[in-house]
Amino acid sequence: MKNMQAMMKQAQQMQAKMQEAQDKLDDLEVEGKSGGGLVTATATGKGALKGLKIDPSLIDPEDPEMLEDLIIAAVNDARVKADEAAAESMKSVTGGLNLPGGMKLPF
Repeated sequence: MKNMQAMMKQAQQMQAKMQEAQDKLDDLEVEGKSGGGLVTATATGKGALKGLKIDPSLIDPEDPEMLEDLIIAAVNDARVKADEAAAESMKSVTGGLNLPGGMKLPF
């Protein structure tokens, strides 16, 4: 029975560490860029878009598609960086524990 209690305590500690890591991701900011830095998207570590900067030289009423593509690319770049930051944060909590594909923490 002692072994089970120790396992439960360990699980609770891990859960608390995971929650702390998740909370830190809210405060973490990552930047995604496109167009050689002419478009910059800022997102949280959880991927929520917080800001978008567009160099005025890109605003061409005759070619809105180019600007739209650059915005999408910058936002996607920020999302990738947010995912990488989240994975690194969880890796530090789980000690590099490899979970099966599609399984994310917290459960």
